[in-house]
Amino acid sequence: MYVENYVFALRRTDYFIGTRNPSPFEHFWSLGVEEQFYLLWPVLIVVTARCASRRTGSAGPLPYLIVLGVVAALSFWLSLRWTHTVAPWAYFSLPTRAWELAAGGLVALLVPMLSRTAKPVAALAGWFGLVLITMACVQLDRGTLYPGTAALIPATGAALMIASGCAATRFSVTRILVLPPVRAVGRVSDSWYLWHWPVLVLAPVILGHPLGPAGTVITIAVPAGLAALTWWLVENPLRFADALRRSPARSLGCGAAIVVVAAGVAVSLTACARIPAPHGPSGAPLAFVTAAGTPGASDRPDEMLRSLEAQAEPVIAASDRVRVAPSNLTPPVGDQPTLLDNECLIPRRPERSPECVSGDPHADTRVALIGDSNATMWFSAFEPLAEQRHWQLETLTKAACPPMDLPIHSSDLEREYFECDRWRAWLLTHLREEHPHLVVVAMTRTYTAELDGVGSYSRTWNDSVNRLVSELRDTGAAVLLLGAIPTPPTDPQVCLSEHLDDVVTCTPARTVAVRADGIAAEQESVRAAGGSFADLTPLFCTRLRCPLVIGNSNVYLDDSHITPGYAQILAPVMSAFVDRALNGG
Repeated sequence: MYVENYVFALRRTDYFIGTRNPSPFEHFWSLGVEEQFYLLWPVLIVVTARCASRRTGSAGPLPYLIVLGVVAALSFWLSLRWTHTVAPWAYFSLPTRAWELAAGGLVALLVPMLSRTAKPVAALAGWFGLVLITMACVQLDRGTLYPGTAALIPATGAALMIASGCAATRFSVTRILVLPPVRAVGRVSDSWYLWHWPVLVLAPVILGHPLGPAGTVITIAVPAGLAALTWWLVENPLRFADALRRSPARSLGCGAAIVVVAAGVAVSLTACARIPAPHGPSGAPLAFVTAAGTPGASDRPDEMLRSLEAQAEPVIAASDRVRVAPSNLTPPVGDQPTLLDNECLIPRRPERSPECVSGDPHADTRVALIGDSNATMWFSAFEPLAEQRHWQLETLTKAACPPMDLPIHSSDLEREYFECDRWRAWLLTHLREEHPHLVVVAMTRTYTAELDGVGSYSRTWNDSVNRLVSELRDTGAAVLLLGAIPTPPTDPQVCLSEHLDDVVTCTPARTVAVRADGIAAEQESVRAAGGSFADLTPLFCTRLRCPLVIGNSNVYLDDSHITPGYAQILAPVMSAFVDRALNGG
């Protein structure tokens, strides 16, 4: 639990944007930050005390104020920088959050001085602190860059309210804080925090539908009741047990025993949990054979593409007839990697991509892979090609941001996605400066007018595709635009996990998963601007259906991405598409 915050930082979790399968213990990250601070702070106190006593013979509050002030200043400076560059690390890590804890320490050390504050000033400070906290509750949202400067609002508000209590008056905010209902909430606040997130995550699963107004009330009331029960039946009996209060050894022993028992229960539940596993006959992976035996350059790319599609056709057709998932299904259901592990994919808030070069960094042939998370999805196919064919491959991708000039609205940020606009502008400038030989463009086609402001394959979409290809061609690059992958109507992994003995149930019809008219219109827009278009449908579908398992490959990561393993299998096909684009086809 005490390192969970760094796990989420490494996964590049956005705490304000819901993930597909959030952990019911995700909120424990803050306990990790807190405990890490508590481990380091005593060391700083001891070192400061010894240094101060050697220099002055005493250890008044000034040395500690200086140390806390330096810690707070450095931490806040780092928070400002990281919020704009590596936002998950800014949100979850101790170095960027220590200033908030240090602020509390500064207030505690300044109590003697604060107690002498003029009472009207103290009262105003307390009420102003309450206003700031209220502002934080109603003004900060998913679109706020946080922590950054925004974290000053609740942190300053809390510090002012606490500080004002040192010189309490009849008209201070303390009059509200001492009311019985407020004190009752304060008593169970820690427990309420621990309970609220599991209920929020599990309630939709238990209810079988998203939370509505009634569900929202439940997610507030149920954790409050559980918190009160925990405080009454568990916390207080342990906190005030005479046997434990009289003996530090017994207290430590009891704590250790609780940890051991909890760990034992967790391990036992994990070991006893029945995880469904496929048990059908082993499947052979889809494997392509090129004329040269390797996915190298071809001077007859159209002929090569026809050969590769012909090799895929019988494997896909045979897979469509398989009922029981193969025992060697790869990757296993529920064990898919996440695209967020790829550092080339920047989240929603940054507006520039980091340097992300693979293959041969000194190669003469430069290839750029650009787009949203679908472009990142294809990295597993293009990275081995870059190494085999001695390319310099630069990957420039941004979450939920197609590279065309479209007015995208972010449903996650709940506002216009202006970071996407700024990233696109930076991207085109960067490509004009770098002059790549080839630009590969990929993006999901699941954008809708209702959620994103523009729909895939609409006239606006296709016109912007045409303009993008023209702009990229003006840089001197050949352009390859990868067509859409089939889009299953439901989450493939959820469906497979429930139908491992009847995977055909999960197989969508081609007419449902593939927008043939949209693909044709987009292809026309690309070719009209001088680009090359890759129709990927034959690599996933028969004439009638699009199986979720091909050979032994678990094809789909979710309903809009394929697994890195299947993308890598398709590397020879991508190589042929590249050759066609470079040859002007």
